[in-house]
Amino acid sequence: MAAASAAPWMPELCRLPRLAAMLGLAELVVVVLALAPDGSRHWTLGELASASGFALWLALAVSISLCALRRPLSRLPESLGAVAAVALAALIAVACAAIIHALYAVLGDNFTRGISFLRFTLGSAATTALITALALRYFYVSDRWAAQLQANARAQADALQARIRPHFLFNSMNLIASLLHRDPAVAERAVLDLSDLFRAALGAGEGDATLREECELAERYLSIESLRLGERLQVRWQHDEPLPWELPMPRLVLQPLVENAVLHGISRLPEGGTIELHLARQGDELQITVRNPAPDPQAPGLALARGAGHAQHSIGHRLAWRFGRGARMTAGWSEGYYACQVTVPIQ
Repeated sequence: MAAASAAPWMPELCRLPRLAAMLGLAELVVVVLALAPDGSRHWTLGELASASGFALWLALAVSISLCALRRPLSRLPESLGAVAAVALAALIAVACAAIIHALYAVLGDNFTRGISFLRFTLGSAATTALITALALRYFYVSDRWAAQLQANARAQADALQARIRPHFLFNSMNLIASLLHRDPAVAERAVLDLSDLFRAALGAGEGDATLREECELAERYLSIESLRLGERLQVRWQHDEPLPWELPMPRLVLQPLVENAVLHGISRLPEGGTIELHLARQGDELQITVRNPAPDPQAPGLALARGAGHAQHSIGHRLAWRFGRGARMTAGWSEGYYACQVTVPIQ
């Protein structure tokens, strides 16, 4: 909590996308001034180039200064720090405008001809302060929104972590207890698989896993469930190589889908069935498909459990936060089979 509270609240302008945004805003102001239909001035190409150079130089100076002073400004209360940041931008604009006005006055250029020193410097300062205030406000709201999305994704991971403990632990422990005297080697393997599974659950919100780790975790879960269901549970893996095995992914993406296939599909069928897991690379995307036989979810008393829908919603939310719009998730029942497909971009 101390680390979170110490994080700077001032938006970071050192990143290239934000620096480009500041430069774009500066150029936009020049274009608006040049196109203003007041009839007071007709801009030549040279004047437009001079104004653009001045605006871009000013935007770059303000961005670099606010970037360098981000942490000192963040130590102030937010309202006071925001006023200080805007005031700093205005002072930088006054200094830059004074230099430009004096330089063009000496050179006799038309860019500042007819504009008094006071009007040029104060006008530049006011415009810079206004644009800086708007940009900082936008970036601040954007950062808060991104932090909220991250907190929601963390909460979703924590919900999966809490869900997997009571749902699976007691059955697994009872199964292991029954195997201790009958088959100690199998019981030991089940304990190790269970340990890996809950280690992943405890770290569900802490950083990313890889595609390989997600598949290994699903294999451990299926290994434990195969001890409980026996011949009723069959698993078929299909890997269309080459696959991006080291692709970073949120933790607990594949295992909950496999768990849904077991709980809401295989275990509800007296004869059991086969869970098919297909991993393939399609261009710049990775496709993961989990398909299993399942009763009709629309049949009376067999509607898809709330937990399955919650898990899929959580996974979809965390994938969207991690990969953006490139992540997709589809699921549905058809002709006795339930299939869920996850598509993520390979970055």
